[in-house]
Amino acid sequence: MSAAQLRDRFVDRHIGPSDDEIAAMLAALGYDSLDALADAAVPAAIRMTGALDLPPARSEADALAAITAMAADNRVMRSLIGMGYADTHTPAVLLRNLIENPGWYTQYTPYQPEISQGRLEVLLTFQTMIRDLCALDIANASLLDEATAAAEAMALLWGQQKGARRNVVVVDTGCHPQTIAVVRTRAACLGIAVAVGDAWAHDFAAVPAFGVIAQVPSTDGELRDPRPLVDRAHQGGALVALGCDLLALCVIAPPGEVGADLAFGNSQRFGVPLGYGGPHAAFLAARDALKRALPGRIVGVSVDARGQPALRLALQTREQHIRRDKATSNICTAQVLLANLAALYACWHGPAGLRAIAVRVSGLAHALAAGLRDAGLTVRHARFFDTIRVDAGAGAAAVMARALTAGFNLRDFGDGSIGVALDEHSDEAEIARVIEVFGGKAECPSLAGPSFGALARTSACLDHPVFRDHHCETAMMRWLHRLQERDLSLVHSMIPLGSCTMKLNAAAEMLPITLPGFARIHPFAPADQARGYARLFADLERWLCAITGFAACSLQPNAGSQGEYTGLQVIRADLARRGEGHRDVCLIPHSAHGTNPATAVMAGMKVVVVGCDARGNIALDDLRAKADQHRDRLAALMVTYPSTHGVFEAAIADICAIVHTAGGQVYMDGANLNAQVGLCRPGDIGADVCHINLHKTFCIPHGGGGPGMGPICVAAHLADLLPGHPVTATGGSHAIGPVAAAAWGSASILPISWMYIAMMGADGLRRATQVAILNANYLAQRIGAAFPLLYSGERGLVAHECIVDTRVVKPHVEVDDIAKRLMDYGFHAPTMSFPVAGTLMVEPTESESKAELDRFADALVAIRAEADQIAAGAIDSKDNPLKNAPHTAEAVVADGWAHPYSRQVAAFPAPWLREAKFWPRVARIDNAYGDRNLVCACVPVEEFADVK
Repeated sequence: MSAAQLRDRFVDRHIGPSDDEIAAMLAALGYDSLDALADAAVPAAIRMTGALDLPPARSEADALAAITAMAADNRVMRSLIGMGYADTHTPAVLLRNLIENPGWYTQYTPYQPEISQGRLEVLLTFQTMIRDLCALDIANASLLDEATAAAEAMALLWGQQKGARRNVVVVDTGCHPQTIAVVRTRAACLGIAVAVGDAWAHDFAAVPAFGVIAQVPSTDGELRDPRPLVDRAHQGGALVALGCDLLALCVIAPPGEVGADLAFGNSQRFGVPLGYGGPHAAFLAARDALKRALPGRIVGVSVDARGQPALRLALQTREQHIRRDKATSNICTAQVLLANLAALYACWHGPAGLRAIAVRVSGLAHALAAGLRDAGLTVRHARFFDTIRVDAGAGAAAVMARALTAGFNLRDFGDGSIGVALDEHSDEAEIARVIEVFGGKAECPSLAGPSFGALARTSACLDHPVFRDHHCETAMMRWLHRLQERDLSLVHSMIPLGSCTMKLNAAAEMLPITLPGFARIHPFAPADQARGYARLFADLERWLCAITGFAACSLQPNAGSQGEYTGLQVIRADLARRGEGHRDVCLIPHSAHGTNPATAVMAGMKVVVVGCDARGNIALDDLRAKADQHRDRLAALMVTYPSTHGVFEAAIADICAIVHTAGGQVYMDGANLNAQVGLCRPGDIGADVCHINLHKTFCIPHGGGGPGMGPICVAAHLADLLPGHPVTATGGSHAIGPVAAAAWGSASILPISWMYIAMMGADGLRRATQVAILNANYLAQRIGAAFPLLYSGERGLVAHECIVDTRVVKPHVEVDDIAKRLMDYGFHAPTMSFPVAGTLMVEPTESESKAELDRFADALVAIRAEADQIAAGAIDSKDNPLKNAPHTAEAVVADGWAHPYSRQVAAFPAPWLREAKFWPRVARIDNAYGDRNLVCACVPVEEFADVK
């Protein structure tokens, strides 16, 4: 290897500790090499032999050249296909300052709101935007995609029934085909019958239904008045969810004003690239009566300890990690980064700008329709927004061929009609070219403002100042910077969240996602225009199978929660075809991730909890007893490995064998795969299916709470069941239904993981795993002097994360006090009270240096010393640095300071803070106030003037 190649070894850039630091940490633990430590930590029975079957590591320059060539192999056409996706213009100020900015894309979910106020403000803006455009009372802070939002809407409506249960949902044929298919997939395991047809003509007396799902405008552009449908549905005892287009809602009557109960859709056309299907932020809005059943996260306004307005995630007791098998949804990953982009796009353009775009696009569509009618063609629908359906008859194939030659992708309905959907990039010249493609005269008829008659929007929206104050780039740039500085991210310090793996998202990995060849491809573009994506998918599927030891892979699930759901669906499908469809019991350890029981219920299974022993391992006697008790109905075990308690359970192979012997299959939650790569493989251990959080182990950033990707890998007997898609050929030969709107989920962020694996290679990935284990054990030892380790393996070691017990300082100090005090030291708290109440789950990852680990350990040791002073009576039990944390700059510089400790102790308790201090924007937030006084949209600060 040349000197230049040695300098460009990516593994040395990704792994935080230097060789000297690694040696020092190993010595502190009593090991002489990373191999020796791994041999001690990972049970010998499951260790893989040999190296992973992966290509040699590429240099950063070589990998970038290869991925750029791959993007160039995708052909960017003008895709006027529609179907819920539209090309759009991402304002450069947002591309540079948000999407390409690690201060935004490396943030974690805002569970510690005092250091998350920036992105919470933008999410509140997103909710306000959705609520206003839909004219409904409340909206969530985004969902995974439009099709899964429709499925969530169906589940919500189903859960609202009182008395006699109905099991029919009416789905209008005007919904997008991918939406109908995903709803069918979700409905099947819940025992819901899906009646697809003309919802406006449905006989609710003859076929009672609990809900209706329709789309306005429809998938082929028709703009029907939904009021008659809503009235008839309500009279028949059904609730109504309407799919809608945000740009259309600027000019047509919104769902709330026509009586709908729910509205769902996709915010993609508000500045978010097509990206071959994602990631895009979907939405779900509801009337007030449904707010506590609304799935997903909701940002609310509360007050802090100083009486000032502060933002937080509201109604968290609804969430799956708390309600577990009683949850209405397993959603835990939102699309925060993309919701931020959509909201900021609305702020950039403002209500007048958005309306102008809507009027222009619709005007162009009407001009196109007029030109086609002049050419003697029939435009099927008289009323539409931006999409028309043209009857071309026997000439349809010739039109489609001419369109391709002219650089257009149109939608072929297969019945002699063709769809054309316009977007923000359309102009008069394009209209003339499209008319020519259809055989008409190559000119654009004069534009006239479209008229929507009784369906025209008459109400104002987006009238909050946030949508009016940032229309020049200077103002937007400064606002974005202010917001960014209110959020702690990886640009400030390590984020040691156990089970969340907040590792480096390298710049070289992020660069490809904005290449036009990846960003501007429509998800339903012809396959020969996406050859680069096909190569990317083939590489990733092959590599992920090699890493996990499985036979086949699906990249479709676009979140970890979706991966869980897909894995269980595949298992159930396999059991059904064996004549064992009655098997519906899912064993779940008490220590499992909160999404696991919620997912099992969503997949139509009955949850049976398995206990853990004193060391935190699955209790084998209880597992055997439960497996035997439910032998005739056992479908699956959901297990996380290494365990959620942070250890490699030595009996994992026996655990799998017990389940298999009882007729069940093993689903392995891949949240902790970062401790396995290159050392052991789920497929070898005995699992049948495993989902992979690409936003954890394989470097896709968390983006403040999303995007994520959760592909699954499966054993050979499940390969033919991998999910298919109604529009794009994919999946196994006996595929289950789709679980996401696009065939390959959030395809445009897959280059990130491709780059990571390509640059690390087999040896680099193995070393990353070993260093992750080293860092976790070193930190466990350092912290152990202050807070004891709760669980460890047989040799006293942990895996890539550890749980430390903060209950030793109760009752004087609670775990929440420690979490808030860490903010004063410039750190995000570890995962708090999961899976054990009153503890911290710490995961440093391989990307953090020894110096950073020592800094974090020093902070926790210092906090323990403060807690001991409180216990000894040296510090007041109520007025002390822990109970008052975090300390804001406003509090520290105030004229008065009545506390019995100094301002320096409050704000600068450690020496490194003199060089770089992160100031929490607000003081400790009152969660109870926020839930008692639920406000989930932008409100003038003046309304809180009397709150003290």
